[in-house]
Amino acid sequence: MAIASPGVGSGLDIGSIISQLMKIEQQPLTALASKEIGIQAKLSAFGTVKGALSSLQSAIRGLADAGKFQASKSATSSSSETLTATAAAGAALGSYNIEVSKLAQAQRLTTTGQTAKNTVIGNGTLSFTFGTISGGTYDADTGKYTGASFTSSGSAAKTVTIDATNNSLEGIRDAINKAGIGVTASIVNDGSGTPYRLTLSSNNPGVSNSIKIGVTGDAALQNLLAHDPAVDAGQALQQTVTAQNSELKVDGIAISKPSTTITDAIEGVTLNLLKTNVGTPTKITVATSGSSLTTAVTAFVKAYNDMNKLLDEITAYDASGAKAGGTVGKSGPLQGDTTIRSMQYRLRQLFGTEMVGVDASVNSLGKVGIAFQKDGTLKVDSAKLQSAIDNKFNDVTALFAATGNATDSLVKYQGSTASTQAGTYTINVTSLATQGKLVGGAVTSGLTVTAGVNDSLAVTLDGKAATVTLTAGTYTSVAELAAEVQSKVNGNTAFSGSKVAITGTGDATSFTLTATSDLYGANSAFTVSGTAAAFFGGTPTATTGADVVGTIGGAAATGSGQKLTSTAGPAIGLAVNITGGAENSDRGTISFSRGFAAQMDKLLDEFLGSKGAIASRTEGLNASVKDIDKQRAAISRRLEDTEQRYRKQFTALDVMLANINKTSQYLTQQLAMLNR
Repeated sequence: MAIASPGVGSGLDIGSIISQLMKIEQQPLTALASKEIGIQAKLSAFGTVKGALSSLQSAIRGLADAGKFQASKSATSSSSETLTATAAAGAALGSYNIEVSKLAQAQRLTTTGQTAKNTVIGNGTLSFTFGTISGGTYDADTGKYTGASFTSSGSAAKTVTIDATNNSLEGIRDAINKAGIGVTASIVNDGSGTPYRLTLSSNNPGVSNSIKIGVTGDAALQNLLAHDPAVDAGQALQQTVTAQNSELKVDGIAISKPSTTITDAIEGVTLNLLKTNVGTPTKITVATSGSSLTTAVTAFVKAYNDMNKLLDEITAYDASGAKAGGTVGKSGPLQGDTTIRSMQYRLRQLFGTEMVGVDASVNSLGKVGIAFQKDGTLKVDSAKLQSAIDNKFNDVTALFAATGNATDSLVKYQGSTASTQAGTYTINVTSLATQGKLVGGAVTSGLTVTAGVNDSLAVTLDGKAATVTLTAGTYTSVAELAAEVQSKVNGNTAFSGSKVAITGTGDATSFTLTATSDLYGANSAFTVSGTAAAFFGGTPTATTGADVVGTIGGAAATGSGQKLTSTAGPAIGLAVNITGGAENSDRGTISFSRGFAAQMDKLLDEFLGSKGAIASRTEGLNASVKDIDKQRAAISRRLEDTEQRYRKQFTALDVMLANINKTSQYLTQQLAMLNR
């Protein structure tokens, strides 16, 4: 019987046969795809782990900066209606009784009334000088002084020009306000027949900011505004508010300050006076706040617990189907991963470390209330932590942050590097840092500055250069001239970040000026030239500052200004500030602690670094993916060859079967003919 043929040839479904065979041949590709999915899942999991560790590192760095916690001090007032206070990092802990008898106020003056605001008064020049009124008597009804004296505060007189463009009462007001000389002018209408009065107020309170006004020019302008408290008949204006300082007592010590905001009565504490309280002192209490430290600890614990939960999930084996996607027997993508286990072990090991250089009562996390729970999470005992902060604040700070505590009050910890080893180191100072200084020679030519003659001063301050122009005029004292030079130098933007203090001794017949840079160290210097350099004498002596010289832990150290930094030995990188004290002597010790946060930050750097544990692990996984790609390409090439071979073989089979089929048909026909 003939072989059935649905089409040409043998009738075999070669395409289907080859397709089924190739499915079997492709099983290695399926296995590789499954393997790649697992590797990609691990890579994704490591990316998630890296993000969690980065979040933990950000949180731990919030605990690594001791300066943030040292600055966390509070000042509370027993009567916030009377005065309030704030405390800076340098404030000493304790309490102070404050009694306020006067609040600082600025002087106010008023002119005689004028019939109109826009009527011409006269032309001339107004010269404003600030200073202190003393002696004599004051008549509150007339607002005038008798027998008083006026002493300039040392700043040069400020001038305002009155001409045809501004010679009315309104024009004078606007000219004074526009000049920005520290005086505010306004016009008040008192409702009388001559109602318009010009009022002048010093912008700054305090007895040293009373106003003296010199007037040159038209008589009407002089009669309206010339005002000298030291001349009985020379006071054209009426004083309506007397300049006064704030008067207070701090623990019984009398203090007078020209403002209601006082920053230098108690070191590190700013007082804001609101009203007087004679007989009922207000108590100010300065304490360690600890709020920023507590906040940082809370943020760290949360970040750790979030990371710990993630690690538990991606390494879990779900025997019951309650974890890892809810499939019984399903594992997390990193279940059993040695890299994760190693990181968990090293992190947990660090939690039990006792910090060197920290008081034994608070030298580990557990002792300040941070402990592991049964489920592996961290929990903070807030009461225990707050008690540690209240009683051992500096040591709690040292527990967390890299910091140093010096036995000498004039030696301050400034910083360290990753190479600095924890320990206690001796400090020896050979010589202290000094400031650049210019000591002028004797000057006998007087205190007059003449425009275009001796008013130009070319200055070099701490390596910066600029030329300033002194205000022309005859200065009433050496102190006033020194203040003018100082204000012009310090007010020049070219010297931004640098300051100079200028003092004077003597009088107009013979005086010397001395300038001292605020900067310490070899970059500190002050020199002058130009026409106004004559005020520093013919042969001023300039001295460049010097850096501090000394050793830390008996090893070499480098000075930069007042900062001394170790350059060798276990203390390498440790930096301290030497602000004073004895030279050529040992200056006690400094105990340096790396702190838990600093150590964990370093450990996390190891995990997250370009050559760290995660990078190495992911590099290996990526290499495996590339290897799979290579294997897939090789198998694909082999499969192509195999498929071609199958097609050749089955094509040959098809031809052979077709020929056999033809032979069969021929024989069938021949046999049929024989049977006839």
